Amino acid sequence: MVTVKYEVVEHDGGWAYRVGDALSETFRTHDAALKAATSAAARQTLAGTTDGIVYQDKDGAWHEELADGKDRPLTRVIDQK
Repeated sequence: MVTVKYEVVEHDGGWAYRVGDALSETFRTHDAALKAATSAAARQTLAGTTDGIVYQDKDGAWHEELADGKDRPLTRVIDQK
């Protein structure tokens, strides 16, 4: 099973959380970024609806798939402070 890591990091004069190479918006305080990361991580584990998705891969090819709304990853919040 995949584990998605939400890492709280210093960013742009404040704090943000990072998932892979993507950064959230900047928060003024560490506690605000940690709270946002914890909330986002919790929401990602909630089951949704099964639906068709279309996405583009890193090589520019488009793909269509059926995404199972019950197939949710594990999440983990990592606090760098």
